[in-house]
Amino acid sequence: MADTKAQFDEVKKICLDVFEKKYDDYGTAWRIMRPESVTDQIFIKAQRIKSIGEKGVSKVAEGIVPEFIGIVNYGIIGLIQLELDASAPIELEKSHTLALYSKYYEAAKELMTNKNHDYGEAWRNMRVSSYTDLILMKIHRTKQIEDNKGVTKISEGVDANYFDMINYAIFALIKLVIEKS
Repeated sequence: MADTKAQFDEVKKICLDVFEKKYDDYGTAWRIMRPESVTDQIFIKAQRIKSIGEKGVSKVAEGIVPEFIGIVNYGIIGLIQLELDASAPIELEKSHTLALYSKYYEAAKELMTNKNHDYGEAWRNMRVSSYTDLILMKIHRTKQIEDNKGVTKISEGVDANYFDMINYAIFALIKLVIEKS
């Protein structure tokens, strides 16, 4: 499992680099978004990945790798938004924002480590298209929970679904970027 942790760390460098550059361009403008809007943004990215996979071609220059990076980053943004209440400022200091990013990325890695123990790294035998479908399913579940104002009878909450989306996207990036380099 040490290999998986190292691969997770390699993906973090890629995703954090994009996140940090976007911070430099836009600050934390995403703080305006409600969690529901973050979920919809993740949906757009996952739906594009599925569409490109089904059509076999993309008419926009970016392929699916930037979309999986976006899912990781928006998943973390969603978790940050759930933590911060409405009274928190829209503009967050860069050091504070990056600390929150790392906090949630590391929490996702810890969750992955625990699940890998139980599932025996089954994700390594899955197709990237399955990760996309699982992300879309998690989005649908998240939307249902959000529409029900966060009330569930037996299911985990929005945060657990964001963590799963992040991890599925990281698995895809490991297969598409790390293992191919």
